[in-house]
Amino acid sequence: MRKFFFALTLLSVSVSTGAIAQQQRSGTAEEQAACSRDVQRYCRPVIDQGDFTILACLQQNRPKLTAACNQVLKNHGQ
Repeated sequence: MRKFFFALTLLSVSVSTGAIAQQQRSGTAEEQAACSRDVQRYCRPVIDQGDFTILACLQQNRPKLTAACNQVLKNHGQ
């Protein structure tokens, strides 16, 4: 369940979401800010393919992520 909410957080950082997703976000504003640039830079082609696809994209690009985003992933067990 935690992965699902984290993935929703990542998605909400990069695209506009509906009210339901906004209510379910679990990441802090700081966590969202930490990964938003990385999501835009490395995962733009898959933004519309779902939350878990974005998470997988970030994991695949782990060596290129900023230290801040990498730490967010670590904090969420990714």
